[in-house]
Amino acid sequence: MTPAEQQTAAAWQVADMERDQSWIFSIPDSAAKELARVVKAVFDPDRPLFDYTREEIDLGPAWDTIAAGLREAHRGRGVALIHGLPREGLSEDEFKLLNWAIGLHAGVARPQGKASQYISPVRDAGVDYRAASGRGYSSNAKLDFHVDGADLATLACYNTAKSGGQSMISSSVRARQVLIEERPDLAEIAHQDFYFSRQKEEAEDEGAFYGQPLFDFADGLMFGKWNRNRVQSAQRIDGVPALSDQQRETMDLLDEILARPEHMFTMYLKPGDMQIFNNHTTLHSRTEYVDFDDPAQKRLLFRLWLAPPDSTLLPDSWGDFYRSVTPGSVRGGIRGHEHGANCKAFEARQAASLGMTVGG
Repeated sequence: MTPAEQQTAAAWQVADMERDQSWIFSIPDSAAKELARVVKAVFDPDRPLFDYTREEIDLGPAWDTIAAGLREAHRGRGVALIHGLPREGLSEDEFKLLNWAIGLHAGVARPQGKASQYISPVRDAGVDYRAASGRGYSSNAKLDFHVDGADLATLACYNTAKSGGQSMISSSVRARQVLIEERPDLAEIAHQDFYFSRQKEEAEDEGAFYGQPLFDFADGLMFGKWNRNRVQSAQRIDGVPALSDQQRETMDLLDEILARPEHMFTMYLKPGDMQIFNNHTTLHSRTEYVDFDDPAQKRLLFRLWLAPPDSTLLPDSWGDFYRSVTPGSVRGGIRGHEHGANCKAFEARQAASLGMTVGG
């Protein structure tokens, strides 16, 4: 697929998603059963995830379906949905390992926060999403449209909420097209630096905030970046330039475009479903939800951030956050406060396994 074809596919609207559902993939029952058997055979509750290797976990015929979804998200529509991951009969930890194993085959997992965690349980831990250190995945709040901090992200559902928790996605490629059509002056503003808070999760060699435009280009491809919560949080940090009136207007119009019925596609994930996002072309969000009282029934998804081996060149303006813009490099993620020797050893070993280079 050429860059022009890729951007056309990623500039979808709701009607496109409904008319052509080639972005949805289903794992055959027989392949799912084999996947569950393999995971149960290799699972050791006392074994750290870093100790598992790609070579020892054969995902079998299910991998063909999962790989097709990854290609669609990375090189096509910018999003994919996979039905049929084995859920019944797998414990939370076994399902977590299943997701980790998929990541081992798909790329190099990236750390996601203060604790330098490489896979995150998405569940309500009572966190205030709007706090200076708040994170949406640990709350039950309605989330702003945003991108995650890596080239690709996966979300796999283990339990659904009692009510709510609807997934919403929108194309940043299409949003920029609409912005140009309706307000070309604000489209220009969107190519200026906006400042994002690191939510107190910065590594020792990182500042509390960083600047990045909402849209930029590299090798003929458009890359989008947006997270209102982090932009607003940054306004409380010393040294961050105050948002101009035009920047605030751009933010408001962008959010309004993303939420329009013709642009915002909605779905509920079922247990065994996995969403895959290209964070450079697709933004996602979620409605507020009400959970079950029983801890065993509470809403739970597992999230991976991935640097894939066939990644493309990033804009230079992405370098501060991603640390490397080089194709095929281990890049992105939130290194946090615990990114030590074991993390670096895992990344180097996994990169070597996939023929990748370690980034900055």
